[in-house]
Amino acid sequence: MRSDTARNRRALVLAAGRLFATTPDPVTMADVARAAQVSTATAYRQFASVEDVLGAFRYSVGAQLREYAAALGESEPDRLLAVSRRWVDLVVEHGRAMVGHRSPRGYLERLRSGVDYLTVQADALAEPLADAVARLGLPPLGDEALFLWNVLFDPREILDLVDTVGLSPVQAADRLTATLRGALAGWAGR
Repeated sequence: MRSDTARNRRALVLAAGRLFATTPDPVTMADVARAAQVSTATAYRQFASVEDVLGAFRYSVGAQLREYAAALGESEPDRLLAVSRRWVDLVVEHGRAMVGHRSPRGYLERLRSGVDYLTVQADALAEPLADAVARLGLPPLGDEALFLWNVLFDPREILDLVDTVGLSPVQAADRLTATLRGALAGWAGR
């Protein structure tokens, strides 16, 4: 990819994240292009729609989570809690940019079809979830463990807990992780 193309793409992704985090109004590709200081035609050469550029932004956040999880290594005593805390911090940092439009397709269907911003997040969570399931003495739950994590760690709900209930990000992550452990056991029939 040419350097100017890569630069424009990065600028569009960052601009979309900023706009969605701060603008309560609908965001158009022209808005994203203007915020990235590129033409609307350039924006459309990079992304087919606002949803695509926002998906690229969410992918970049998921990549940060994946890098964090990979850096933890085996020595971290509770990788699930650490990764969940990091996710909550990322959601709080990026606010409404993390809240997507509701898809008519379910999480598992989208994950299994390879939606990239979900697969990068799943990559970050696979080992911490498998480790937590094993520590609970449960049989492997596969992507159903990811499904449960997704239900509890939805950005809308995290922002609600922090903004409306008044929990700190650490409190929200800790309570959601404890709830997830119970949900995993319940899902496994224990």
